[in-house]
Amino acid sequence: MTHRILIVDDDLHIREVIRVALKKAGMTVFEARDGKEALTRFAADKPDLIILDIGMPEFDGLDVCREIRKTSDVPILFLSARDDEIDRVLGLEIGGDDYVTKPFSPRELVARVNVILRRITSRGQDAKASTATLSQGKLLVDPGQHIAEFAGKPLRLTAIEFGILRAFLTRPTLVFSREQIMSAAYQLNIQVSDRTIDSHIRNIRAKLSAVNCDNVIETIHGVGFKLGRCELQA
Repeated sequence: MTHRILIVDDDLHIREVIRVALKKAGMTVFEARDGKEALTRFAADKPDLIILDIGMPEFDGLDVCREIRKTSDVPILFLSARDDEIDRVLGLEIGGDDYVTKPFSPRELVARVNVILRRITSRGQDAKASTATLSQGKLLVDPGQHIAEFAGKPLRLTAIEFGILRAFLTRPTLVFSREQIMSAAYQLNIQVSDRTIDSHIRNIRAKLSAVNCDNVIETIHGVGFKLGRCELQA
């Protein structure tokens, strides 16, 4: 099955470079020149993944992501001309799955897209391998149906966040290093920074905090992270 990718960037040259690289990889490509057009194309074309430039005028990539996250958990890979940690953290905390800084290697971009898509398409295989529901306290994750909930309330997680929580629930007593979390979330040999992993952890904590859980993931200083009690706040 051909994957459908929406490219959103106000730079025609950037869109062309990405389009050529993705088409060579056998993907179907749609394009949008700005944030408003991105939302229209997203609704019409229903892409499997969005490559989204942050630094667009008026309605920027972060605004687009916020709007999409109200109704969809489609994977989003951010692009930015600035190697700015604030942009990086904010982008991931509002629901981005990965981040690439311009100028970038088209080959690396395609590799990162494939990592995210592989996680999505492997859900069916994961379900066959392990359909058992995982739980801790009030937190429940069903890998077979790709459902997560806390105290009966559904959680809208990105593919990366779901993978991280599933890894923690599979080995609830293990203290995970950032490298182990990276391996569980990204699967292939793609390197991301410690700050990116920390952003995903903060995002998971924020989503659980919104449903009254402040103990989903504990920080073990100098080592990494482990699953918490996952109970309602007292």
